[in-house]
Amino acid sequence: MINAYAAKEPGGKLERFEYDPGELASHDVEIDVESCGICHSDLSMLDNEWGISEYPFVPGHEVVGTINAVGEHVTSLKVGQRVGLGWHAGYCNSCGTCESGDQNLCSNATMTIGGRHGGFADKVRAQATAVVPIPDGIDPQSAGPLFCGGITVFNPLVQFDIKPTSVVGVVGIGGLGHLALQFLNAWGCKVVAFTSSESKKKEALELGAHETLNSRDKDELKAAAGKFDLIISTVNVKLDWNLYLSTLAPKGRLHFVGATLEPLDIGAFNLIGGQRSVSGSPVGSPATIKTMLDFAALHDIAPVTETFKFDDVNEAVQRLRDGKAHYRVVLTK
Repeated sequence: MINAYAAKEPGGKLERFEYDPGELASHDVEIDVESCGICHSDLSMLDNEWGISEYPFVPGHEVVGTINAVGEHVTSLKVGQRVGLGWHAGYCNSCGTCESGDQNLCSNATMTIGGRHGGFADKVRAQATAVVPIPDGIDPQSAGPLFCGGITVFNPLVQFDIKPTSVVGVVGIGGLGHLALQFLNAWGCKVVAFTSSESKKKEALELGAHETLNSRDKDELKAAAGKFDLIISTVNVKLDWNLYLSTLAPKGRLHFVGATLEPLDIGAFNLIGGQRSVSGSPVGSPATIKTMLDFAALHDIAPVTETFKFDDVNEAVQRLRDGKAHYRVVLTK
C-alpha cells in the first residue's frame, strides 16, 4: 500500500489517503520519496483549472527519492539509486518524437499527476525512462524543483542554441525566474532581470543578473529597444507584449515558459520588421534533464527553497497560494 495526501474535490484540503498500486509494471520503478517540491502546476491541477484533474487527486511532480524496486525489464536503474521524477511519469517510446529524443513533446506522454497519483506520498511509481539519476554535487533535499521549474527555464538554452555572448532578459523573478538567472549567468550570457519589485532587485543581482529593468516603467523598456537576443517570460499575467517585442534585437525571440492564460496581443509588424519570433516550451527530455543536473552540479546552482514537513502539506500549499514562497516550497520527511 502507498500512503499519500489527496484532495477529494477541486481546491479541497489534502487529507491522508491510502491506495493499492497493484503489481509493479515491468518497465516501471518504485521510488521511496524523500522530498517533493510544490509547483504552481500542482495548484492548477488541485483546483482543476485545466479541466483534466481526477479525484482523489495526489499532487507532486518534483520528486526526489531512492529506488526500492524495479520492474523485470528495467536495466538502466537499480535499487538504492537516488533519482528524481518530474512532470512526466512515462512516454510511449515508439513515436517519431520519442525516437528523436524529444520525449517531453510526446503526445502520449503520461503526467506524473494526471491519470495517476503523484509524489505527495511515501512512494511513487513511474516508467524508468522518465526517472533521472541525481549526480554527486546536487543537494537532494533542495533538488526537487529542478525537475520542473529548473528544466523549464534550462530547456530553452539548449533548444535555441543560446550563445554565451547573448543578451538575455528574464521577466518575473520568482520560482522559475530565480533559477533562470543562475543558469544564464553560468551559461555566460549578459543577464537582465525584469521586475517591478524593489525588494527583488538586489536579490536578482545576487542570483546572477548583471542589471535590472522595471517591468512596469515604459520609459525604461523603450530605452532598451533592440537590446535582447532572448527574453524568457516566467509570469502568468498579461503584459504589454508589443513593448517587450520592441526590446528584441533583430532575430530576437520572446519565449514563454509561464502559462499566461490570456491571449497574446501581438502585432505582426513587430515580428516581421526584425524577423523576431514568439515561442513557448514545456519541460525538457530526460537527456536534457540529465544535462541540466550536470550543469547545476558543475556551477553550484540550486533552487532557493523553504521546507515543510509532509504532515504540514496544507500549510505549505497555502503559503504558495498566498504568493509568500521564497522561492520554491519543498516537502520533506
